[in-house]
Amino acid sequence: MPTAAASQTPTAPAASRPATPWVATRLWQLASVVGLFGIWEIAGRLSINVAFPTFTATMAAFVQMLLDGSMIAAYAETLQPLVLGVLIAAAIGIVTGLLMGMSRLAEWLLVPIFVVVQAAPMAAFIPLITFVYGIGLLAKTLAVIMLALPVIALNGYKAVRNVNPSLLDMARSFQASPMQRVLKVTIPDASTVLFAGLRLGVAAGFIGVVLAELLITPTGVGDLISYHSSVANFAHMYATVLSIIVLATLVLAAMQAFEVRVLRPEKRRS
Repeated sequence: MPTAAASQTPTAPAASRPATPWVATRLWQLASVVGLFGIWEIAGRLSINVAFPTFTATMAAFVQMLLDGSMIAAYAETLQPLVLGVLIAAAIGIVTGLLMGMSRLAEWLLVPIFVVVQAAPMAAFIPLITFVYGIGLLAKTLAVIMLALPVIALNGYKAVRNVNPSLLDMARSFQASPMQRVLKVTIPDASTVLFAGLRLGVAAGFIGVVLAELLITPTGVGDLISYHSSVANFAHMYATVLSIIVLATLVLAAMQAFEVRVLRPEKRRS
């Protein structure tokens, strides 16, 4: 009779095991970023256009703006309308989305408005905002709200519409009040889509604040882009554009990580 030790199948050493899908995905992402920056460096050294600097020159300009404080001062001004606009858009958009999803009257009245605002080009509204509200913080905050609010509201509307009807029927069978159905069934079941809409709203907010600072009045990050473009400091201009892209990417990645960890724990890497 074979012993227990003899019947056991030898396992492969840890070093020979294949990398997990998570590690492989991260390696491919890193390789794609490195490849992109490598192509950027090569294209800049080909001197195709004097307005296209190399990646190393762009990073040197970025470090210079960090050290002289101009980049930090610009973001201190840019983040004010961005944060205010996104917070206001999130509060109004989530409530409005829930209302449109639960009320046919609100759906008929509000959904077409949000669809039109979302489809319309934002640049067309900038002169109207400037004419009515001037060129200060209020106008830039409104520009962020106008881009972020329709995305958040329409995603909230779709989230409520896709709530599992059997859960609502169960809540009614237990004689739950309308407020209890909203707080204990509708919002929890729609939370993933609501948060996805919030992420899209934040991305739209970044677009809105840059447009506002470029078209309303050159301040913050928009001022850096306009100034360095006008004096032909193209490395500094590209460094500013790259910085806003990186910041937006990091914010959205952090929100996605929060969504996976808190709202979708089944998708976490084991």
